[in-house]
Amino acid sequence: MDINRYTPSYGVSHKHMTSLAGFTTEEIFEFLYATKAMKSKFIAHEDTRILQGVTVALLFGDTSLRTRSALEIGIRQLGGTCVNLPYSEEDMRAGENVKDIVNVISRYGVGALVTRGINQKELDEYCAFSDISIINSANEHGVPIQTLCDLFTIWEKNRKLEGLKIAYVGKGNNNALSLVTGAIKCGMEVVVATPEKYGINKTLLNEARQYGSVTVTDNPVEAVKNADVVYTDGYSYHSASSEKEKELLLPYQVNNTLMSVARNNAQFMHSLPANRGVEVTAEIIDGKNSLVLDQGENKLHTIKAVLALLI
Repeated sequence: MDINRYTPSYGVSHKHMTSLAGFTTEEIFEFLYATKAMKSKFIAHEDTRILQGVTVALLFGDTSLRTRSALEIGIRQLGGTCVNLPYSEEDMRAGENVKDIVNVISRYGVGALVTRGINQKELDEYCAFSDISIINSANEHGVPIQTLCDLFTIWEKNRKLEGLKIAYVGKGNNNALSLVTGAIKCGMEVVVATPEKYGINKTLLNEARQYGSVTVTDNPVEAVKNADVVYTDGYSYHSASSEKEKELLLPYQVNNTLMSVARNNAQFMHSLPANRGVEVTAEIIDGKNSLVLDQGENKLHTIKAVLALLI
């Protein structure tokens, strides 16, 4: 489906967002058009305070920089209030109950709970009990807001999505899974290159395949050949990669040699934080065809779009 032929209604039927698996192509387009509108209003200094009187709670079981910053700033730009809730595994083991947490904070006037690092099983419990929107910013099953941000960035820069080839190379993490799911639904040609040891979760990958085809290979050159967009991600978030891991993933490093087999002026993407000299070289991530800063900028507007449509 061609996104440019789609007429948005600026509404979705979902209350929660834990992944993109349950969203149709049209609903993904709704978020992308809402992101476009939010960014246009931001540039024009137009009032977007549509969440006046609404409090959004953040429950992060994992560290975050850009996502937390974009959330707190975006909520304020929408006229809402942001509050950070403490979370620890010790609290949960001490008897905290998911049902009690979401039901109590909803009585405080909270309009949505944005989570990070909460495992999918626990997150599903939140959704089952919650009268307010539950939004997953990242867990082992995916990073749906990041993917919406990435798809918007590609659309913004290329003026289309359908028919573009995107190649993901490196470690098949949660970011790769979300990207595959979203890109397939938007009609993109998707190729993933990972070592077998670091491949995408096969069960979740097969679920994504019901929406379209995705080519999986262990050959990064094959994956990147004639790609319009080349995407990679950090190998380790909380700790440095081992030398054995770096050696295994070295052929997947995005550098001038690998990019030379992509289309002329192919674009590079990375969700950050990045390890220059590991998964990508400095000349690529800091080069003229890098969309990394655009991705970072657009996360703010994507987050506002998601909050606006779900709340």
